[in-house]
Amino acid sequence: MRKVKIGVIGAGMISGIYLKNCTDMFSDIVEVKAVADLVPELAGRRAEEFGIANVYSVDQLLADPEIEIVVNLTAPAAHAPLNLRALQAGKHVYTEKPFALSRDDADEVLALAEAKRLLVGCAPDTFLGAGLQTCIKLIDDGWIGWPYAASGTIMMGSAAAGTHPNFQNFLKLGGDPIMDMGPYYLTALIAMLGPVRRVTGSAQQLHREVKVMNPKSPAYGMTVPVEAPTNAAAVLDFHNGAIATLQAAKESFGYSPRLEVFGTEGNLSVPDPNFFGGAVHIKFPNGETKEIPHTHPYKEEGRGIGIADMAYAVRSGRQHRASGQLARHVLDISLAIFESSQTESHVHLRTTAERPASLPLGLKYNRLDL
Repeated sequence: MRKVKIGVIGAGMISGIYLKNCTDMFSDIVEVKAVADLVPELAGRRAEEFGIANVYSVDQLLADPEIEIVVNLTAPAAHAPLNLRALQAGKHVYTEKPFALSRDDADEVLALAEAKRLLVGCAPDTFLGAGLQTCIKLIDDGWIGWPYAASGTIMMGSAAAGTHPNFQNFLKLGGDPIMDMGPYYLTALIAMLGPVRRVTGSAQQLHREVKVMNPKSPAYGMTVPVEAPTNAAAVLDFHNGAIATLQAAKESFGYSPRLEVFGTEGNLSVPDPNFFGGAVHIKFPNGETKEIPHTHPYKEEGRGIGIADMAYAVRSGRQHRASGQLARHVLDISLAIFESSQTESHVHLRTTAERPASLPLGLKYNRLDL
């Protein structure tokens, strides 16, 4: 099968794992032709690190007729505008989360993609990893009976610690805990339980500004504004009748993730949906807890598998799994949490999404063309 040439825009921290995997793990189907960044030196360093032949400007990358998929790894506020430019240039698009910062922007991207018959994909793709694919199969095979409830907790260290080079982005909408980390949990829940029909949420902004007190931060001593909620909780009602709760905060100490699905015949402990592997446990009615072996590959850091899956879809015409429609539903849920908090009412969602197709059993490593 002929490889799909891709161009990566955005050479920040997350680009490292994408470029590593796309030039190695998924090189059977994708070829990274070029990398671009508003800071050319950053793009140059990434190109040298991963043996990429071309360092382009954004305009050069979008104009290259050989590049079929643009991988958008820019800051959240730039996702939708750049995705629209790439689609206008006739490229398929795979973007980092969040899909957009507003429903209107997300809908504009999807409408343009449909009009041009192009594909749109979006992170996270961690639900294609061994841990979550195993959980999906256990639920579908009836191991825990009817999955009537779920609970997720995302407790993260304070974004104001200033250790991330672009830590200010985590104090704005898009870098807040719901829009930044929430998509991993929401995507995992949809992959396991299906779409959400109603959202009830509460969001809290503990600070209007914070002073960076970490001596290791290059921003030590700076006072920076906080522009988004840093503590939020939600109740999610699913179309299948299940009810889930989600708590997300960037006001804690350390990193304490948790996700469980409760069934009539057992409780499923789901590994951290920010990663691809992790142990899977079921607690049965007799009190016994068993660790379940992974049923699927990709237990290591596999970020970029969604790009490879979409590349196979480009060649075969099948549906890709980490789709724009799925990401649009995740965005709708995220914004509904804030809307519900502001209006003190339930929010009934207008969007929906199909559960992504599971990866097949017997999947050969590095081969997603099944």
